[in-house]
Amino acid sequence: MRLYPKVIPIISRECIQTLMQDGDIEVEPMRVADAEMDLSAIMREYLANEERVNQATREALERRGYDYSKFNQVKREMADVRGFKMGDEGIEYVINQMIEFLLISRNVEEVFSADNVLRAKIFSVMKKHLDVDDEIDKEARSRLKHLQEGTSAFDIEYNKTVEQIRRARGLI
Repeated sequence: MRLYPKVIPIISRECIQTLMQDGDIEVEPMRVADAEMDLSAIMREYLANEERVNQATREALERRGYDYSKFNQVKREMADVRGFKMGDEGIEYVINQMIEFLLISRNVEEVFSADNVLRAKIFSVMKKHLDVDDEIDKEARSRLKHLQEGTSAFDIEYNKTVEQIRRARGLI
C-alpha cells in the first residue's frame, strides 16, 4: 500500500465521518474540519519523512557509486537507520499516530471505542484508498501481455505504463 498526497484529505474525511457515524468518537460540528486537518497533517508528516529517507537514499547511491537498481535495498537501510517504518509497517505507524491524536486532541470531544476498534475502522478506510497500487499493477500487466515479463523492454514499458495510469487517475 502506498500513500498518495491527493488521497490524504479523502482518507481524513472518511475516517472522521466513519468514526462519528459509528459512535466511536464525538466531534463538535464546528471542529470536524479541524479534526480532519489534524489527521491529514499526520499523513503529510509521514510523507515528508519518507521524502527525507528518499533523499538520503539518493545521496547514498551517489556516494557508493551504485545505480538506481539498488534504490529499494539502500532505502531499506536508510529507513532502518532512521527508525522510519515503510510499507505496511508505515501504515500501522500512521494509524497509531492517528489514534493517539484522537485521544489527546482538543478537536475530539470524546473517544468511546477501544484502540483496536478504531484501528480496524481506520485501516479499512485507508486500505480502500491505498490498494490502488495493486489495481494499477494488474492493469499495467494486462496492457503489456505482448511483452515477456522479466525483460528490460518489459521493465521499461511497465514503468511508463504505471506512470500513465497514475497520471490518468490523478495520483501524481
